[in-house]
Amino acid sequence: MHIGDFDFYQEFLLKRMGLSLTADKSYLLDSRLTPVSKKWNFPNLEMMTMSMRGMPDPRLVQDVIEAMAVHDTCFFMDSRSFVFFEKTALPAIMKNRRAKHLRFWCSACSSGQEPYSLAMALKEMGLPLQGWRIEILATDISRAVLGKAEQGIYQQLEVQRGLPAKILVKYFDQRRDGQWEIKNEIRRMVTLRYFNLLDNLMALGQFDAIFCRNLLGTFDEKTQARVVAALAPQLAPDGYLFLGDDEAVNNPAPLTPIDDIQCVLGQKDRAVGQAASG
Repeated sequence: MHIGDFDFYQEFLLKRMGLSLTADKSYLLDSRLTPVSKKWNFPNLEMMTMSMRGMPDPRLVQDVIEAMAVHDTCFFMDSRSFVFFEKTALPAIMKNRRAKHLRFWCSACSSGQEPYSLAMALKEMGLPLQGWRIEILATDISRAVLGKAEQGIYQQLEVQRGLPAKILVKYFDQRRDGQWEIKNEIRRMVTLRYFNLLDNLMALGQFDAIFCRNLLGTFDEKTQARVVAALAPQLAPDGYLFLGDDEAVNNPAPLTPIDDIQCVLGQKDRAVGQAASG
């Protein structure tokens, strides 16, 4: 790929999806965008780039974004975060709520494993959550993976990765083709929606916990700071922002790590006592 073309995509991807692409990763552009150029019947990648520089078809723009989006996920990914959520965060949030209403957001849900894991974890709590109204919003920048999440059908290898066998047989049905389909009782707990994390977040409302895991690491430091600053007002005063277990943000202001756990952030002046849920 020509240097000028690389510079174009580097700026385009940073602006449109926050992806920070360094020169040593230029091979990703060739490997991921060449199939897109073939799909659109361009003779080569350079011709597609020329089209992208002009007034491209919005569907082509979306295909480029889809091709470059990161979708590394699995059920109950980063188990330490789930343990902290179940044992520490959720009980603390419930204790502070006058209204029995909880809102959670999986901000880069990929093909659905994370929000469905959250739904299953909440379902497993049983009696303590009886009578509570629970909302799980799951968003992603890729319409393709959202389509898969909506189907709720997964290959054997996908359910083997991170999903305990007892949870698999309890909340999935095995199809004749060998794939596994998540049951409607879990699917109904999750609302799937297309959303770009770089857009205005205010319309989404406030959440008791936000899961933004293994995504900020694909951003440059400036974009990380911008996204964390935008997420902070959407987090309840006593809420929790979950990052990936090995993910750290150099400057998480106005949030701060919780109890020295770098991958879980909260408001610097955390609310004490009761708080209303949005």
